[in-house]
Amino acid sequence: MPEVKGPIVSRLFGAGFAGLMVAIAGAVQANELAAPDGPVILVVSGDIARTTDGKKAKFDRETLQALGTDNLTTSTTWTDGPQNFEGPRLSAVLDAVGAEGNTLEAVALNNYSVELDVNELRQYPVLLASHMNGKTLSVRDKGPLWIVYPRDQYPQVSQDHKWIWQVKELRIK
Repeated sequence: MPEVKGPIVSRLFGAGFAGLMVAIAGAVQANELAAPDGPVILVVSGDIARTTDGKKAKFDRETLQALGTDNLTTSTTWTDGPQNFEGPRLSAVLDAVGAEGNTLEAVALNNYSVELDVNELRQYPVLLASHMNGKTLSVRDKGPLWIVYPRDQYPQVSQDHKWIWQVKELRIK
C-alpha cells in the first residue's frame, strides 16, 4: 500500500478528529438536560443518566411542566373530599433523568424522607403534584411539590406514609 504524506493526511486527520469531537459533544449533550432558568424547586440525584450539571438534574416549574402534566382526582387523609391534583407523573421525571435504580428516596424541605419503589411509580399514575384544584401549591399548602397517589383508584398502593409533601429532592438508588 502506498504511503500517503502531506496536506491530505493533515486534512484527513483534522476531519476525523473534528468528527470525533462532534460525536463526543453530541453524546455529552444527549446526557444533559436543559438547565432551568427560574428558581430550582426539585433536584434529582443518584443513579441517573441525564443531568443539568454533570451530577444532578435540576428543575424549575417550567422545566417540570415541560415533561407533561396529568390530572388526578382523589381523596386524601389531609383534605376534605376528593381534590384535583395536577403535575407530571413521577414516571415522566424518572424517564427524563434516565433513572436506573430500583428505589426513589423523596426528601422534603424539613429533610423528612421516604423510600418508594420505582417499579410501583412506573406502574401506577403517581403524580409529582404542583397544583391542587387549579392553584399552585405553596410551601404552606404542602408545596412546592407533593407526591400524590391515586388513592381512590388504587388503594392497595396508596399508603399514607408514601404521600410526602414539600418535596425538594429525589434520590435514585
